[in-house]
Amino acid sequence: MTSLYQILMMILQIAQFLILAQVIMSWLVNFQVLNIRQPLVRQIWDGLNRLLEPLYAPVRRILPPMGGLDLAPLAVLIAIYALQIVLRNNIAAFL
Repeated sequence: MTSLYQILMMILQIAQFLILAQVIMSWLVNFQVLNIRQPLVRQIWDGLNRLLEPLYAPVRRILPPMGGLDLAPLAVLIAIYALQIVLRNNIAAFL
């Protein structure tokens, strides 16, 4: 059961990394450091959006519109951190 705990924590850490990468990339695109017209940048951008949109869509339905500010990544990150805390505090259930 310890391996199940480790796998869950690894999946949550990968999700955190992908969300942070997508947020940083969106900043770089908005400040015109990265150009979406470049094929590699476009592929990475599309891949991240396709991976993370299933996580963001339910959160976006709940959150009110903020006038161009997308708080869905922040809400998902908070939920991931909360889930990690719950898993760490209940590690005895996995032993």
